Amino acid sequence: MTIEQAQEQVDHWIKTVGVRYFNELTNMTILTEEVGELARIMARTYGEQSFKESDKGRDLGDEMADVLWVLICLANQTGVNLTEAFQKNLEKKTSRDKTRHKGNEKLK
Repeated sequence: MTIEQAQEQVDHWIKTVGVRYFNELTNMTILTEEVGELARIMARTYGEQSFKESDKGRDLGDEMADVLWVLICLANQTGVNLTEAFQKNLEKKTSRDKTRHKGNEKLK
């Protein structure tokens, strides 16, 4: 699936199953909440925190997909083509950082 197809599928789902988009501010808050849930799993899986009983059984991929879902909702609502935005962002990073990381002693 392409990013464009994902944007189309989310839009279709929202309009047929979800009734309508939450407003942009609500979705921004939901995105923050979803990132927090992802961070919780990361801290317990790869960090030093231990799992609480309520954290067990959470799926890392599912939490990442929740973040992506809400980000796509926000893009659709604000008219952002994520394919174009991502491509421009990648070009910016490539131009800006073409030698930056190669010379970073911390990455060796």
